[in-house]
Amino acid sequence: MASPHRVVLLVFPGFQLLDATGPAEVFAAVGEHLPPTACTYVLQSVSPGGGLVRSSAGLELLTETLPDPASLAGCTLLVAGGYGVQQAMGQGVLARWLKEAAAHAARCGSVCTGAFLLAQAGVLDGRPVVTHWKYAALLQRLFPSLQVLEDALFVRDGRFYSSAGVTAGMDLCLSLVEEDHGRALSLQVAKGLVMYLRRPGGQRQFSAELLAQQAPAGGVLERLAQWLRGHLHEALDVEAMAARMAVSPRTLHRHCQAELGVTPARLLFQLRLEEACRLLEAGAVSLKRTAEKTGFGSEYNLRRAFVQALGVTPSEYRQRFCR
Repeated sequence: MASPHRVVLLVFPGFQLLDATGPAEVFAAVGEHLPPTACTYVLQSVSPGGGLVRSSAGLELLTETLPDPASLAGCTLLVAGGYGVQQAMGQGVLARWLKEAAAHAARCGSVCTGAFLLAQAGVLDGRPVVTHWKYAALLQRLFPSLQVLEDALFVRDGRFYSSAGVTAGMDLCLSLVEEDHGRALSLQVAKGLVMYLRRPGGQRQFSAELLAQQAPAGGVLERLAQWLRGHLHEALDVEAMAARMAVSPRTLHRHCQAELGVTPARLLFQLRLEEACRLLEAGAVSLKRTAEKTGFGSEYNLRRAFVQALGVTPSEYRQRFCR
C-alpha cells in the first residue's frame, strides 16, 4: 500500500488561523471519501521553535520544530500568512530554512501573505504569484522580480503555488486534491465542506466594486461609477469621464486618488474587466462580443487584459468559471 502524502504546514507567531486550519480541513476531509486502506494525507504543523504558537486570533496551534529540509522530499509544503509575517521576515530564520526546504519539497506553496516569506527566500523569483489583494502592491514593490497577479485566487508555476487571502488557501488545496485524486473526489470534498469546486470569480469582488462603495454617497465618484457601468462599451478617456461629471480632468484625478487610491483610467479598466468576467461566467457571449460590449475592442486586447490582471486567458477563465 502506498504511503500517505505528507503535508507540512508552516506557521509563526501571529499567523492567520484559517491560513493553516483551512487547508488542513480540506486535506483531512479526503479520508472521509476513500476506503480506510486508501492512501490519503498526513498533516504536520511546524514552526521555528516548535510547541504552542499563538495565532492572530489568540488561539494556539501545537507544532513541531522545523524538520531537516532534506526530510521533506516528496511532501507538500504550505506557508501560512498573517499579521506576524513582518516580524518573521525580520528574523530571517524562516527565509533561510524555506530556501533549502523548497528545493526538496515536491510542491511548495503559500497562503495569503505567506508569499512574502517564500519571496524573501528567493524561490519565487520570476514566477507569477498571488497574495491577499490588500498586499499585492506591497509584494510587488518589495520583490520586483515577481509577477504579482492582481486578481487570481491561486496560481501554479511548476511545483510552486500561491493563493490569495485567507479562504483562497482552501481553493488552492482543493485543486491539489484534484491533482492527486481526480475531479470527482475533489467535488465530494467541496460539497462536504460547503465550498465551490471552482469559485465563481477571483479576488475581483474586492476591486472596483469595493472601491466604488468607498466613495462618498452621492459624490462625484459614486455617480461616475454608476454612469460608467452603462457606457463601458464606448470609447472613453479621462477627459470624457471628467466632462460627464462636469469637472476638470485634474479634479477627477484628484478625487480618485484621494478617495479610492486609483486613477480614473484604472477604475474604468477594473469595471470593464469585472463586466467581462461576468459575461464569460454566464457563457452565452463570444469572446469577440465580450470584448466589444466591455470596451476592450478586440479579442487581443481582452486577452492581454486577462493575462495581465488574472493570469489566465479569457478562454481559460470561461472554462473554469462558466456556470
